[in-house]
Amino acid sequence: MRICLVASARFPVAEPFQGGLEAHTATLAHALADRGHRVSVFAAPGSDPSLDVEELDVPPFEPSAAARADVGAHPDAWMREHHAYLALMLRLARGGQSRFDVVHNNSLHHLPVAMAPMLSVPMVTTLHTPPLGWLESAIAMSGGASTFAAVSRHTAAAWSRAVQAEVVPNGVDTSRWQPGPGGGRAVWTGRLVPEKAPHLAILAARRAGLAIDLAGPVLDADYVRREVEPLLGDDARLVGHLHTDALCDLVGRAGVALVTPQWDEPYGLVAAEAMACGTPVAAFARGALAEVVGVSAGRLARPDDVDDLARAAREAVALDRTAVRDHAVRHCSVQRMVTRYEELYARAESPTQPAEAS
Repeated sequence: MRICLVASARFPVAEPFQGGLEAHTATLAHALADRGHRVSVFAAPGSDPSLDVEELDVPPFEPSAAARADVGAHPDAWMREHHAYLALMLRLARGGQSRFDVVHNNSLHHLPVAMAPMLSVPMVTTLHTPPLGWLESAIAMSGGASTFAAVSRHTAAAWSRAVQAEVVPNGVDTSRWQPGPGGGRAVWTGRLVPEKAPHLAILAARRAGLAIDLAGPVLDADYVRREVEPLLGDDARLVGHLHTDALCDLVGRAGVALVTPQWDEPYGLVAAEAMACGTPVAAFARGALAEVVGVSAGRLARPDDVDDLARAAREAVALDRTAVRDHAVRHCSVQRMVTRYEELYARAESPTQPAEAS
């Protein structure tokens, strides 16, 4: 099958990944190609060329002086992203049917959904976030031109007022995220931003009597300076923004992975990655984490309760690492995810075929 995979225009799909969406896109593209599909990824400049990337890079849009003077003018970054997706969708409308059998919209932008009725190629859109107003508007006006998937039951339920989405949980490459030996330190991975709350992971690890390493990109420097840096020391180290192989090694050598969202996590990819390494998870019970973290693979804590997270960490450390890994292989593998997407692509091509029960 010839697949057009539409990715983010904001961050490149390249190591080290800026976040779960970019890591997910790369994993999906490689796994589809491994199954014999021809995949073209439309992504931000600087993306991994091994993905057969066509960059979402168009001549810069420069609004006129009069447009810039408008008190309601959008920021330049917003306009650049809008312009890139508009150019892509017009290209697909003019000639997409000669190049592709299906378009998989893996972006968070509203234009691919809003312009789906213009295409002669079926579109599948994955919902990666809680409901967004501009996407709900695009869904309402697109007349069912896209087939929708959601990355968890929680996310599907959150979007149910706007659209009925089939649940296709995210997956990790369990051949790359290999089991590690464990160790005496905890680990936290992800974007260093307030909604991921790494500062709470440090506090919980200390109360559990554990040292902790934190890895990920600093996307809110003011937050990190204010909330994270004052807590750092020998027992709490910020080790940087790591490539996947180094991240696998770090996570595999940890005794427990802490996951501390202060928002309703749509899936929880970092939890799945940790479990694939055999590292048990202690997480706030927010969003889809209760779906991802099995009782044999981790412990959940009351949201935002540092003492309860410390309790969960102490309990999780004692779990059998082989059972943790087995849970990830059974429930969080990329192969399981790709099979579900192949089924969804086939149904999008033949929309009269009844959907199978999830």
